[in-house]
Amino acid sequence: MKIGIADTTFARYDMGAAAIDELKRTGTGFRIVRRTVPGIKDLPVACKKLIEEDGCEIVMALGMPGPVQKDKMCAHEASTGLIRAQLMTNKHIIEVFVHEDEAEDDKELAFLADSRSREHAVNAYLLAFKPEKLTAMAGKGQREGFADAKPLQRK
Repeated sequence: MKIGIADTTFARYDMGAAAIDELKRTGTGFRIVRRTVPGIKDLPVACKKLIEEDGCEIVMALGMPGPVQKDKMCAHEASTGLIRAQLMTNKHIIEVFVHEDEAEDDKELAFLADSRSREHAVNAYLLAFKPEKLTAMAGKGQREGFADAKPLQRK
């Protein structure tokens, strides 16, 4: 099995390297194929190529949109493209975006980029190899990059 990693040069942190490192720590039985593109709007075609040309069963799309409104619009367009690529290929593409304005400073931003990339790498592995483990976590308030939310209790 192949797992694809699509990342960008626009990101201020090497999210692809963090995801790859975590995948290697998490399990075996797969090969990693990486494609790096300039920006987040290039991610949908990179992911589609990883699936169709490189034979990846699942792909992670990692990017870091900037803090201004134009960047947010580009992130939305990229996200829409990633959804289309999933529907066109019938394969999962795990979107891992870290918006620069999610953090107070560069140190927190680096922490967030690293931890979100790593936590979603585990999700990608589980989705591909052990989906029942994700089912066991349903409704638990899992968050990637930040602390998990408290699950709601039915009264």
